[in-house]
Amino acid sequence: MGQGTDSEFGLVDLDEAETPGDEWEEIDISETEADRIARKRDREFEQFEERIKDADQFKVEQSVFDDATLAALYKLVQDGYVEAFGGPLSTGKEANVYHALGDDREVAVKIYRINASNFRQMRDYLEGDPRFEGLGGKKKDVVLAWTKKELANLERARKAGVRVPEPLATERNVLVMEYIGTDDGRAKRLGEVHIENPETAYGVMREYMRRLYSAGIIHGDLSEYNVVFDEDEGQLVVIDVGQAVTVHHPNSRDFLERDCENVASFFSRQGVDTDADELLEFVTSPEPDPSRD
Repeated sequence: MGQGTDSEFGLVDLDEAETPGDEWEEIDISETEADRIARKRDREFEQFEERIKDADQFKVEQSVFDDATLAALYKLVQDGYVEAFGGPLSTGKEANVYHALGDDREVAVKIYRINASNFRQMRDYLEGDPRFEGLGGKKKDVVLAWTKKELANLERARKAGVRVPEPLATERNVLVMEYIGTDDGRAKRLGEVHIENPETAYGVMREYMRRLYSAGIIHGDLSEYNVVFDEDEGQLVVIDVGQAVTVHHPNSRDFLERDCENVASFFSRQGVDTDADELLEFVTSPEPDPSRD
């Protein structure tokens, strides 16, 4: 990761960034077409289901692919967002991410597990978010809401001028987004690369955090593990924004302080003269301050 200017690390001119959307936009978590497809099977869906279950890259993770998830994938294929699946890019307790080919580009397909092991932690991020008032206690409802939440957060981050994977489509617990990587594999996380110019990289990161805050959201799990370096474009890219909350969430300040501690600690180890308090003051000083709305 060589030297470069702020623009080379992906900062968008704020004058070119779109105005962030309404903080209280509604997120629909009602039944989707995939649920209807799963209930009413046809020959083509059954053939698709059999092909996926027989594919080598999916055999180890059969627990991820229940009937409704397969129906969601089937619907995304029908709609042209996915044409062919590759192997897994990452696997985790909450979700698996797969490499795939879209209509005219490579994409990443993120599949959230309905029986996510961090179900209660998901609720901590959702409760208090006005977009999810009245959310029931079923695991399925929480995971479907989480998927919609990540899509909405990605869209808002992009409008704020923060480099994140472009969201392309969502269906039930499946999110299709831009693939960040090379022919050799996924983009490396910030903690996996040698940073030759840490001051510049830190400048980009703190500006990202400030722009997110200005747009009314806080990442909530930001560290060197949720930022990747796009070698093709020479940019830092923030990923995994599903847990991001609005500035009016009851725990938003705690989440933001933790983000600042993680980011400042990492760059301090890279030789940058900074600390969590300095970063927090910078992030929370945009005009106007969205937390005072």
